[in-house]
Amino acid sequence: MESSRTVVRAVTAQLVVSRTCSQPLCMRLRYEPADPYVVRAAFFVHSDEPVEWVLGRDLLADGLNGCAGHGDVRIWSAANRGDPAMYIALGSRAGTALVEVPVHDVKTFLERTETVVPRGTEAGIDWDAELAYLLSQS
Repeated sequence: MESSRTVVRAVTAQLVVSRTCSQPLCMRLRYEPADPYVVRAAFFVHSDEPVEWVLGRDLLADGLNGCAGHGDVRIWSAANRGDPAMYIALGSRAGTALVEVPVHDVKTFLERTETVVPRGTEAGIDWDAELAYLLSQS
């Protein structure tokens, strides 16, 4: 699901409960050029109302190649060990969660975001054109 401006990808992930137990989890990644540094990750857990986290697009991309982040959000890939997954550790006052996501899905999503706004060109966005586009959608 993708418009010429917004990139959205549904991903089947796993909520890691323990070393031997995980639970399927629906995850939706969303990128909008109006907020070019951000990827919104919505997690659907036992309800229609998702839990949403805001991730840096660069942080997600850096996590494909190694460990990235600190504090509330940490991301790393296990692809170099033959595991086709990357892991997203999320923490808050309410608790922590470890999510296993297929590397291929995240990589494909990020490649699509870069066709909309290439990394490194975020500051060069024509905000007048973006505003005109957004206003034309209402």
